[in-house]
Amino acid sequence: MTLTAPSPAVLDRAALATYLAPRLAGDWRDLEITPFTGGQSNPTFLLRAGAEQYVLRKRPPGPLLPSAHAIDREYRVMQALANTAVPVPRLHVFCEDEAILGTTFFVMDYVPGRVIKQPDLPGVSRQQRAATYEAMAACLAALHTVDLNAAGLADYGRPQGYYARQVKRWTEQYRASETRTIPEMEELIAWLPTNLPQEGPASLVHGDFRLENLILHPSESTILAVLDWELSTLGDPLGDLAYSCLPWHLPPHAFGGLKSRDLENTGIPQEADYLQAYCRRTGRSHIDQWHFYVAFALFRLAAILQGVFKRALDGNAASPEARQRGALASVCAGAGWAAIMDSR
Repeated sequence: MTLTAPSPAVLDRAALATYLAPRLAGDWRDLEITPFTGGQSNPTFLLRAGAEQYVLRKRPPGPLLPSAHAIDREYRVMQALANTAVPVPRLHVFCEDEAILGTTFFVMDYVPGRVIKQPDLPGVSRQQRAATYEAMAACLAALHTVDLNAAGLADYGRPQGYYARQVKRWTEQYRASETRTIPEMEELIAWLPTNLPQEGPASLVHGDFRLENLILHPSESTILAVLDWELSTLGDPLGDLAYSCLPWHLPPHAFGGLKSRDLENTGIPQEADYLQAYCRRTGRSHIDQWHFYVAFALFRLAAILQGVFKRALDGNAASPEARQRGALASVCAGAGWAAIMDSR
């Protein structure tokens, strides 16, 4: 995410300062609030209270789809991961009182570093590109091997029947925000429920693990924090893995995808090499039915983007780019159906 110019009208500065002053360190008399841009989900703001800096994340205003924008789940899972190998910001306050800012919100540490949106990592050396993708595979493997009982997350979701529930849920979400017919989406809605794979052991899954949701060290390839946990749950980790591989299946005009790009001499691994790095850390020898997981991940992304597009039409999107990005739902659906057709 990037910062925009300060916009004091976005949040009630006085109400927020009054609420946070007795709870957090800082000089709250001259609170500065700067909105982040780039995300399509929950509005996020940088708070400067004297020498202290924090990040506030809240639910968006207006009518919302069922179970969407679950910042309470974000707060819980990041709190649970504080003492694990998965890097997350330190959490401070969760506020359920909607009278303060109009919706629930939480406050966490500001983690300085780099957020790079483009999967081709522009302006980064070949060696750092390779190291960044290696770090991503390692971070995702660490996430998927978290001890759920030790972290207090054994009840964080219902892992049995994960894909059946997920396909049903995202089909319903898509139908609730549908504005036009996308033929490939109709194909996926028909194909996915009848081709469910046999599920292995469940793990914690992030649900939106991608480069844009990682804070990288200012000059190194280390991942300092994983953000945006609202879609996290318990389930099959291969769906999470496939989602992190979507750049290899999308064209450049869709989130800077890597499909059809010449990756030789760039430092960016091929998808097979990234998968091998992940499997090496999780003890897997191979992955069967990879096309299903890719198709499912693209189907789910298409459903999410359709929701973004609908919120943009309704005037409730968190980012000014929402309408443009939401329109890519059809591109993602097409890539998902292509993954299935290419496997035949």
